[in-house]
Amino acid sequence: MHNNIILAAETGSDITPELAKELGIYLVPMHVQMDDLTLDDGSFPVSDICAFYEKTGRVPKTSGSTPFDCKKVFDRIHSEHPDKYILYLAYSAITTVSYQSAVIAAEGDELFRIIDTKQVSVGQGTAVRKTAAFLSAHPDCSIDEAVTAAERIAESVEMSFIPDNLDYLRAGGRVSNTTALVGNLLNLHPCIEIIDGRLMAKKKYRGSTDSIIPKMIRDFVEKHQPDTKKLFLICSIGLPDSSKRIAEEAASAAGYSEIEWCETGCVITCHGGPKAFGIVGIRNSSGSC
Repeated sequence: MHNNIILAAETGSDITPELAKELGIYLVPMHVQMDDLTLDDGSFPVSDICAFYEKTGRVPKTSGSTPFDCKKVFDRIHSEHPDKYILYLAYSAITTVSYQSAVIAAEGDELFRIIDTKQVSVGQGTAVRKTAAFLSAHPDCSIDEAVTAAERIAESVEMSFIPDNLDYLRAGGRVSNTTALVGNLLNLHPCIEIIDGRLMAKKKYRGSTDSIIPKMIRDFVEKHQPDTKKLFLICSIGLPDSSKRIAEEAASAAGYSEIEWCETGCVITCHGGPKAFGIVGIRNSSGSC
């Protein structure tokens, strides 16, 4: 563990509690609302999201961390590590209030730094993990050096994903009923990319998920030229093992010998639904996870 710096991020980074504990990362809860019940992200199984949709035809609402959530975690860090800096690597500020909540909670705190990773889900989690790896490799770096490294790492992360269908995007009001109906009939899958913090549909693939996955991996590698040491593959609940094998074979064919699967948590599953597939890569070698 680094001598002077503690990392923190939201649960929406999809870093598991086990990995967070191993790497010394503190997680601030985001939230999911199902009717009148508001729960902390990560405090219940993702399958509850799907069960709620199947029962109601609606997707749960998501919300970012509040200043109270942030302050509670920051106070805990200061209590356990009173002389250490907190480096907070936030979920994309364009998509949620979490970044601003952290700013409010840390007002006047001289041992606090915050960065907008401009990433979500596993993309954000990858930036946090790579920063943790950098700190481990450079235990004597200053907080300013750590901030510079974290910003560079976050800028190097690329993430794309495709939903299995458009039902959750329709139910959440992100596409119209007509668009969803036509898209599902034609078996269209919008490829969602994270661009400057925004989730943007840049391309549409047509066909089954299994037929799309190899094309998507080839396109991702060609476009972003990610580091060939490691590729993170994303799945939401329910993605079949057969689809995972196809993805692993395609990633291997693209030159990746080290592949890690990351399952999405409650927040992003509310948007993309079950059986979604995605990719996260890093454009340069800036430490290892």
